[in-house]
Amino acid sequence: QASEEASLRALESLMTEFFHNCTTNERKREIEELLNNFAQQIGAWRFCLYFLSSTRNDYVMMYSLTVFENLINKMWLGVPSQDKMEIRSCLPKLLLAHHKTLPYFIRNKLCKVIVDIGRQDWPMFYHDFFTNILQLIQSPVTTPLGLIMLKTTSEELACPREDLSVARKEELRKLLLEQVQTVLGLLTGILESIWDKHSATAATPPPSPTSGESGDLLSSLLQSPSAAKLLNQPIPILDTDSEYICSLALECLAHLFSWIPLSTSITPSLLTTIFHFARFGCDSRARKLAVNGSSHPSVLGPERGRLGVLAMACINELMSKNCVPMEFEEYLLRMFQQTFYLLQKITRENNAHTVKSRLEELDESYIEKFTDFLRLFVSVHLRRIESYSQFPVVEFLALLFKYTFHQPTHEGYFSCLDIWTLFLDYLTSKIKSRLADKEAVLNRYEDALVLLLTEVLNRIQFRYNQAQLEELDDETLDDDQQTEWQRYLRQSLEVVAKVMELLPTHAFSTLFPVLQDNLEVYLGLQQFVVTSGTGHRLNITAENDCRRLHCSLRDLSSLLQAVGRLAEYFTGDVFAARFNDALTVVERLVKVTLYGSQIKLYNIETAVPSVLKPDLIDVHAQSLAALQAYAHWLAQFYSEVHRQNPEQFISLVSTALEAITPLISSKVQEKLLLSACHLLVSLATTVRPVFLISIPAVQKVFNRITDTSAQRLPDKAQVLVCRALSNVLLLPWPNLPESEQQWAVRSTNHASLVSALTREYRQLKATASLPQRKVQLEDTKVIIHQTLSVLEDIVESVSGESTKSRQICYQSLQESVQVSLALFPAFIHQSDVTDEMLSFFLTLFQGLRVQMGVPFTEQIIQTFLNMFTREQLAESILHEGSTGCRVVEKFLKILQVVVQEPGQVFKPFLPSVISLCMEQVYPIIAERSSPDVKAELFELLFRVLHHNWRYFFKSSVLASVQRGVAEEQMENEAQFSAIMQAFGQSFLQPDIHLFKQNLFYLETLNTKQKLYHKKIFRTTMLFQFVNVLLQVLVHKSHDLLQEEIGIATYNMASVDFDGFYSAFLPEFLASCDGVDSNQKNVLGRNFKMDRDLPSFTQNVHRLVNDLRYYRLCNDSLPPGTVKL
Repeated sequence: QASEEASLRALESLMTEFFHNCTTNERKREIEELLNNFAQQIGAWRFCLYFLSSTRNDYVMMYSLTVFENLINKMWLGVPSQDKMEIRSCLPKLLLAHHKTLPYFIRNKLCKVIVDIGRQDWPMFYHDFFTNILQLIQSPVTTPLGLIMLKTTSEELACPREDLSVARKEELRKLLLEQVQTVLGLLTGILESIWDKHSATAATPPPSPTSGESGDLLSSLLQSPSAAKLLNQPIPILDTDSEYICSLALECLAHLFSWIPLSTSITPSLLTTIFHFARFGCDSRARKLAVNGSSHPSVLGPERGRLGVLAMACINELMSKNCVPMEFEEYLLRMFQQTFYLLQKITRENNAHTVKSRLEELDESYIEKFTDFLRLFVSVHLRRIESYSQFPVVEFLALLFKYTFHQPTHEGYFSCLDIWTLFLDYLTSKIKSRLADKEAVLNRYEDALVLLLTEVLNRIQFRYNQAQLEELDDETLDDDQQTEWQRYLRQSLEVVAKVMELLPTHAFSTLFPVLQDNLEVYLGLQQFVVTSGTGHRLNITAENDCRRLHCSLRDLSSLLQAVGRLAEYFTGDVFAARFNDALTVVERLVKVTLYGSQIKLYNIETAVPSVLKPDLIDVHAQSLAALQAYAHWLAQFYSEVHRQNPEQFISLVSTALEAITPLISSKVQEKLLLSACHLLVSLATTVRPVFLISIPAVQKVFNRITDTSAQRLPDKAQVLVCRALSNVLLLPWPNLPESEQQWAVRSTNHASLVSALTREYRQLKATASLPQRKVQLEDTKVIIHQTLSVLEDIVESVSGESTKSRQICYQSLQESVQVSLALFPAFIHQSDVTDEMLSFFLTLFQGLRVQMGVPFTEQIIQTFLNMFTREQLAESILHEGSTGCRVVEKFLKILQVVVQEPGQVFKPFLPSVISLCMEQVYPIIAERSSPDVKAELFELLFRVLHHNWRYFFKSSVLASVQRGVAEEQMENEAQFSAIMQAFGQSFLQPDIHLFKQNLFYLETLNTKQKLYHKKIFRTTMLFQFVNVLLQVLVHKSHDLLQEEIGIATYNMASVDFDGFYSAFLPEFLASCDGVDSNQKNVLGRNFKMDRDLPSFTQNVHRLVNDLRYYRLCNDSLPPGTVKL
């Protein structure tokens, strides 16, 4: 007794010292070690039992419980059965004696420790574990405690986190499922009795039918007047204890629902009761009642709201289950009916409340849960429910509409828009699968969709929604590189587009007039432009007018984006049917872009420059972008209609170009300049009219770009304009035979364009080898950067085009390519330059390798192989950081293109490519933890094997005919083994992406080339790989890939099941440390000799799980005692 007393005092002072803010980290570590050693002792738990009953120090209690937890979860096997019995009887007694006085977190921890014992010993050695919990729940004094135990049991036994053997996990789930019906009955009883007890005392009479609460919709939703009446009873006012018990019961239900299957044990009376509690969340009257009349202490607003949140959590757990047994469907229907009753209640308007103010009064988490419910309803169950005639889907949409457009927060509104998107997707796919009754389906929903469209459009306009929209941030970018405002607009426009897809004519006739109104304002600005001393000024100065103009311009910009988003719905099969609408739009857009460029609104002085100037620039840029979206429509117009009516088409394109050319200048703001460049690229690439080259506006751009004295455009714009001009000359004209393509003239023009663009670059060749001063070097770098970015882009844009286009392109570039190769060695130590050069060469190899021809390609590869010596590679990878690694990665990418080339041309390079990989790159990166270069290297090795299989395996047709199965001759065996070795090593490293990629490569080689069946693999590597994969599973280091690893293990083992079961498995188990021979036998016996994939992978996961479990059990107690 005395030593226990002394230990307790010592422990209390250690704990106080440990948590004191003056204690050093060094001392904390000493204390920690002392405490850990004490906990490891064989009899430490006896002290802890004494500490628990004798101390009031929270830290000491927490520590003692941790000692028990460790004992039960990690050492229980080694505890003598007498001690176990004592612990099983003492801890529950302790809990019963002190549960009212213990702090809640210690009481919960003690409950968990007792449940941990149940997880190990129930029902065999702890047969009354569960009956005790049921008794606690049934006795009014201990109901809360029983519910906490029940929830902890559900958490720890149904989905055990700690390692248990698979057999025990299955046994526990079975035992729990046997108790489900009893438990659900008890919980239903508790909730019902509390509701009934307090309902009787709620003094307010039910509302009279005339007050509009029980409208027709309600009766139609609920079928039976009695249910409607039941749901209209006033909500009872609960005392604090009852509220606490109800919240615990609902938390238990939510956790149980997360794992029990839907079945008839979930009774209608239980569901109805849960819905009663869900009403707590949507009743804002509750607060007022509680404050005014009642004398007994009752629960106020927020707590009552919480009961609603918990009840909705239960409902959502049930809703999220996709697999619904037939007998449960009716319950589901009833659940929906009851939830829509709640939805109707939340969105009801009366004189005192608008819908929005009602939603603002509700608990935010309740609204969140309710929105989750609606999303689950639409995504999982709508297709099931829509067919019930008694379920009024259209009325449901009307309620959802009200709910959506009265959300108090932006996030809430976004979540509701997501639900509409799901609904529109559902409708679209339903119509595609049932084209016959398309009209009937659309007619049913037409009104709802038109209403949705109109409201979403109103929501993005400052004209109707300025206060809300001003709150949205348009500065900071999120992870998707868009601002809050852009995200708001984009999500809204997606809904608009989906409605357009379903109801094109309605959508267009809703949107176009709104666009027109704002266009009128914009086009009318011309009359307010006056000439001032310094240029042009917009003569609108009154604050109110400026504000109205700002709103109108912002709206015009959004509506232009909307019109652009809808462009795809005018092309393809519907081109002719919707031609007139599209023509109207395109004519307006052409007119607006030209107007903006002519009166130069982007350069105009305004009264509020910080607001109106960006507005005017944005509208101009968006009008160009919207016109660009119609490029595909213009291309179709060109091919289908231009013969009958070329004037109209020619005029649209020429006018668009007149709008573009004044903007291609370094004096124009970049946003606007880039929009103009993108439109020019689309006209040159997508529309490709024959007459582009002869339009004066285009010739003007040619002259500007090739004139060395003109100021160069910013990089991005320069690249785009050069791409457009190159494409005008290189891309075949649509609708014309080869003989009329005028390739000769175009080829000459292209050569002179490229020659002008590369003049300075080609002059570098002469001085490349001379030493350069710093300033000079920087200038050279700029020239290289500017030229290569343009050339690379030109090559990339023809890489998918006809042979003729690629030929002409290469002819024009030939000299520059040779210059690049000559410059390369001079800049090998400047990794930023090498990076750009290799980018250029990679693009050449991907797009023009046929045109470059074999001798020159060989020369390039040889130059690179000579330059990238081991020293150079090490310098790049180890010392130049990310740019250096990028250089090596691009070099490996070029080699990937080379080794994939069919035919014999590049086969001579294989030995040097493999030796570069295995002898030079691999040793440098193998030991580095960083993933740089690895992914590219392994992709190259994979391509070497995949595309050059016969380099390793020569299969002779004759041999396979004679023996029925080909035992190929193996060549280059050492290289093959080295590559496989590298793959094996990569599975021992922590990088999960590399692991996944390499596993996929091996599996592909097996599917396509039967890798695992090859003799060399089968006899010398197969089981090494299986061993590595199993070890990875045991270490849990790549848990995300469990499934992929299981399948790969099966594919390997299935090559030689006999060997796997008779030799590998026994050897694997024999080599496992930390398990005794008896346990090894059990593990071996449990691995059934199945040969199908599902059973085999299940056996693998069982083996891995149980092996971990046994190791845990065996890490038992070290001898030696430590005194505190």
